[in-house]
Amino acid sequence: MVNREQRVGVFVDVQNMYYSAKNLYGSKVNFKEILRKAVSGRKLVRAIAYAVRAQMKDEETFYKALENIGFEVKLKELQIYASGLKKADWDVGLAMDALEMAPKLDVVILVSGDGDFIPLVHHLQKALGCKVEVIAFGKSCNSKLIDEADSFTDLDDRKYLISITRR
Repeated sequence: MVNREQRVGVFVDVQNMYYSAKNLYGSKVNFKEILRKAVSGRKLVRAIAYAVRAQMKDEETFYKALENIGFEVKLKELQIYASGLKKADWDVGLAMDALEMAPKLDVVILVSGDGDFIPLVHHLQKALGCKVEVIAFGKSCNSKLIDEADSFTDLDDRKYLISITRR
């Protein structure tokens, strides 16, 4: 049961969600519906979407759309190394923001299936007393992350997808 007085913070790993939807369903994520589900009528303190600039077509339009939905968008540049390796992730940045905001929150909502966040989940729960909810695609979410969360919402329901394409 949802307590409408709970203060929630939503932290979205955009790349994790984007590639999960693309690889599993050949689709895009309906971030508006995910935010609605995450908040569920509770008091939203802050919603942050962590994304990587990848010089892709329509990327700026996408970031503006996230802002219009109600997300604060944090961007990081894609790093390309001499070897050709490409790297950019927000794991540490997302974790730091969640830890810094936790004293002002009752519930931290992590929108990612990345198992690297398990230590963050433990710390938020045990040291800071926050409830942690995970929202991700069940088919690609780390099973231990699901087990450790106070609750898990599986996005494999197609209402969380848009622009479904045939493969």
